[in-house]
Amino acid sequence: MELKWLEDFVSLAETRSFSRSAELRHVTQPAFSRRIQALEAWLGTELIDRSVYPTRLTNAGQVFYEQALAMLSQFHEARTLLRGHTTTPAATIEFAVPHTLSLTYFPRWLQRIEAKLGSIHTRLRALNVHDAVLSLVEGGCDLVMGYHHPSHPVALDPARYDMLTLGIEPISPFSAATRAGRPRYMLPGTADAPAPYLSYTPNAYLGRMTEVIFANAPSRVYLDRVYETDMAEGLKAMALAGHGIAFLPHSAVEDSVAEGHLIRLDRAARGTTGGQFTLTMEIRLYRDKLAAQGDDARHEVARALWDVVTGELAQDSQT
Repeated sequence: MELKWLEDFVSLAETRSFSRSAELRHVTQPAFSRRIQALEAWLGTELIDRSVYPTRLTNAGQVFYEQALAMLSQFHEARTLLRGHTTTPAATIEFAVPHTLSLTYFPRWLQRIEAKLGSIHTRLRALNVHDAVLSLVEGGCDLVMGYHHPSHPVALDPARYDMLTLGIEPISPFSAATRAGRPRYMLPGTADAPAPYLSYTPNAYLGRMTEVIFANAPSRVYLDRVYETDMAEGLKAMALAGHGIAFLPHSAVEDSVAEGHLIRLDRAARGTTGGQFTLTMEIRLYRDKLAAQGDDARHEVARALWDVVTGELAQDSQT
């Protein structure tokens, strides 16, 4: 059983609405329903009476609701107790950051912030975009850095959560170079000779971004999916080894492109990031407004960091 199943069930018991609870839990309704069904399967009994509207609990669900509340309370008490005994410095800022950004953008960004604020104790959890946002909602971190695109927005209530746009991140197709300095593979491929495609898994955020690229492409793309992973660094390694075409964030490949090992397949006009197979995402930073009001050393450092970033962005907008 997973802790999030308990939290999902408690939310559903309180809202009596699958759609509302899915919204509050920041998942799609089908995904939320599957998690409730997984909990029921684990328990071996139905918790929800789906024959009536609005949704209500079965007799077993009523009994389990009290148990779920007790278990969640015990989990949170245990976390608080253990955090009180940790040797981690009190002023450690906890970040949740998608894997790619944690390896590329985040280290350089933090270096720039520390140049203005001084050294900061940090703990970083590398997660997918969905789990990073969920960590913020559930109080598991102080700040979330993540990608944003209008086609797949991050559903955080602006009345509760602050947001800063740190920059942009294009994602484009890349291929290994031949000895002659030309791309080993080209787009869009043909029906008879589709290009070997190194793909993200369907649930990966960057995988959804590539689907948007294909949907908006000026012509049909012919690809043969030969490899799949949820990690951009894994796709980069496979592309460098010559296995096919990968759609990669620019920050992940800038060194390989500069060294001539990878070649972008849709050249942009000078001074732009655009291209027929390129999509540009925003890099955003989020915090919980209520949690940010804490008066301990950790929250003071987190507020100072937020103020430095806000000031930096304001200065950039004036230049």
